[in-house]
Amino acid sequence: MKYISEFRDTKQVKELSDIIHKLSKKEISIMEVCGSHTMAIHRFGIRDLLPSNINLISGPGCPVCVTAIDFIDKAVELAKMEDVIITTFGDLIKVPGSYSTLEKEKAAGADVRIVYSILEAIDLAITHTDKNIIFLAIGFETTAPSTAAGIMKAQEMNLKNFSVLCAHKIMPPPMKAIIEEGIKTDGFLAPGHVSVITGIEMYNFIVDKFHKGVVVSGFEPIDILQSILMLVKQLEENKPKVEIQYTRFVKPEGNQKARDLVENVFDFTDASWRGLGTIQQSALKIRTEFEQFDSEKVFDIKIGKTREPKGCICGQVLKGLNRPSDCKLFGKVCTPENPTGACMVSSEGACHVFYRYGAN
Repeated sequence: MKYISEFRDTKQVKELSDIIHKLSKKEISIMEVCGSHTMAIHRFGIRDLLPSNINLISGPGCPVCVTAIDFIDKAVELAKMEDVIITTFGDLIKVPGSYSTLEKEKAAGADVRIVYSILEAIDLAITHTDKNIIFLAIGFETTAPSTAAGIMKAQEMNLKNFSVLCAHKIMPPPMKAIIEEGIKTDGFLAPGHVSVITGIEMYNFIVDKFHKGVVVSGFEPIDILQSILMLVKQLEENKPKVEIQYTRFVKPEGNQKARDLVENVFDFTDASWRGLGTIQQSALKIRTEFEQFDSEKVFDIKIGKTREPKGCICGQVLKGLNRPSDCKLFGKVCTPENPTGACMVSSEGACHVFYRYGAN
């Protein structure tokens, strides 16, 4: 199949649904750890195509949602500084910090600009030599290579007014944390775009240590149903393994050039995850060789005590313990236009998805 329409063919969707209904006998819980999967599952009504014994759980796969509140607080403080231009992806601008958002700071006069890549931020540094350009880097392994490439480009150009506030995270550690916390999960739909970069070896511990299946999935209806079917077969046969459904893009070894870029610029570090707390070696930090481009080293950033929005259960949603509709704020106080918590901000956030597609 070559075209998107082929991956949405209603006849094949019905056939896959029928096979899953026929084969699936056990009560199983499958967690999708990617916000793009969460959005696709609700957009295409995948839950309605599955038997009642299969429970799909939304996990911590939205990078905006899991970004710790102290990162937002640091970005807000940087935005308040003189001669600073904050560059960020669009979703991040509305994420609530302890006391403010980048959107509010922009309204108050801060220079906050939405960009689509780190290269746009570098261009600003070239053309605005009297300003300090700060790029807010978030995302999982998918976006880390482009940030690494940008930092290397800035070094080659000897830019003195460019830096990165880094919040890149990696996927396997939170999957491990979820299992170890005892959250009911029999298998995982793993993110296809992350795995394009990393390959699949990093998921082996989930099978070897925890005896749970992993299927790397694409994002169209047929992709997701095929992936669920693959997990159902594994679990019914009690033979968990790591499999690739998204074979048109994902190779077992991943993208070595992209991985080399990341390894050249970043080291692993402990990090705070919204809802999951501090997870060891779960994030990327800029190596000392590139510290002149690390905003935390360049600027003296001081923030107050962090605080979570009162009544928000985003952390519980990210762990799969609650659905967004369990939150008393959902759809009332908290909406995409006026989000209380991070899960309502991004189009990949579970609360935003539930609100948009009327899920419960």
